[in-house]
Amino acid sequence: YLKISKLALAFAIIHSKPPGKSSKEYTEYLAKTVSEQDFGWKWKVEVLEAEVLRLRQELLLNKISPRFCLENRKQDTSAETLLGQDSINPTSYSSQLEDSGCDVCNDSAFDSLGIASNFHQSEDNVNPSKHWLERVPPLNLCHTSKEQSVTAPMHFLQHLLEIRKLSEGGILQADFSELENDSFTICNSVSQLLDGLTIFYNSPTFPAPSFLTEGVRVLISLITDTKLSNHVLKNCFKKMEEFKKNLIQIILRNRNVNRFQALHSISQTLGLLGRNNILRNSLISLLLSEVRQFAEQLLQAYQVLSSF
Repeated sequence: YLKISKLALAFAIIHSKPPGKSSKEYTEYLAKTVSEQDFGWKWKVEVLEAEVLRLRQELLLNKISPRFCLENRKQDTSAETLLGQDSINPTSYSSQLEDSGCDVCNDSAFDSLGIASNFHQSEDNVNPSKHWLERVPPLNLCHTSKEQSVTAPMHFLQHLLEIRKLSEGGILQADFSELENDSFTICNSVSQLLDGLTIFYNSPTFPAPSFLTEGVRVLISLITDTKLSNHVLKNCFKKMEEFKKNLIQIILRNRNVNRFQALHSISQTLGLLGRNNILRNSLISLLLSEVRQFAEQLLQAYQVLSSF
């Protein structure tokens, strides 16, 4: 049946090809046209999926705390606030560049020390009585760019954390049992954030955008929060494991990531993930596995050299 179908398709192409074009050229033209249409449909599907997730996120937040969503709609803070917060001047860090020995095409610096320091500062400065909504961008989660692959899920998770802090301080009433009824939304949001972070770590920009640091901070806050961590780890543990494996592979095998600043940034993220007791053991196992594999490769190389 497959052979007959291919033969029929070949005859159809030959009989329908326009004058002045060979069958091969017309076949390539048709294949390109179909491919472009397929890409267009895939893009439309991704947009629709992002919109569905956005609506589910808004619905979940509204179920957890209707008052929070009502107050958030009154905020006129732009969703681009976080993206515009980068005030790092690349030239001011030019003297701090450290190279791993490989050539690079960009001499700007990568500010990696901000991740850990900013995270600890945010923990120390937490004030539940403060109206946190003033500094959290409104929920606007449609994916339209590479940056929004991080910022879109991050903003939703930020709102979730703000509700948690406000409810803990007695300022806001919240029903977190709704998370049990909609594990898909939080799991999908965390997965998208992890994928977005992986993309940026795999191809780091100099200096590091502030939303990248904020994304890591939000992730760490989620897995260290006593109430929210169970929901995240229960539904996203495999994705977290994949994320850690990807970070380790980026450090060891990605030739494009060769600034010590970039490598240190990734190792800082791994260190922060290791603060969680559940993630720590598996992270240590992954690192020891890589060390063991490297030791075996060294032994094999030594044995080969010894044979000569």
